[in-house]
Amino acid sequence: MAWKKFSGEIIQTPILEEVERAIERETQLGNKLKVCIGTDSQVKGSVTDFATVIVFIREARGAFMFIHQERTSQKMTIKERMLNEVQKSIDIAYKLCDLLDLYDVELEVHADINTNPMFKSNQALHEAMGYILSMGFVFKAKPEAFASSCCANKMVQ
Repeated sequence: MAWKKFSGEIIQTPILEEVERAIERETQLGNKLKVCIGTDSQVKGSVTDFATVIVFIREARGAFMFIHQERTSQKMTIKERMLNEVQKSIDIAYKLCDLLDLYDVELEVHADINTNPMFKSNQALHEAMGYILSMGFVFKAKPEAFASSCCANKMVQ
């Protein structure tokens, strides 16, 4: 699973090591961190692009992120695609949660799902929220889910 920085620089080490390195660096600089994980996707013809992001928010000092992108030609309904996004976010959140707990870093999982029933993505809201909360993670949906609806979205546009 290849990860990169927003600059496009490929991360050569395993993502767990890179996240720990970032936490240690930011802690030494006196920054308090919060991590938000989110995934977004975009259908382009017969292909669906996914982007998962790990956003590190420095309290009152900006943010940075790590990005993983993948592509599939598998056909999915809107609900399947939304739940696939949630699965990708939970997978990485689960890999990182022990490390984040060790360093006392707050974690949120963001879902690019609209809370307004007028939008198609809302079909997956209850399942996504239940899944994320049942895994013990803090859940955020639109409009609060900036990691997925802004950061990851920028990567699939």
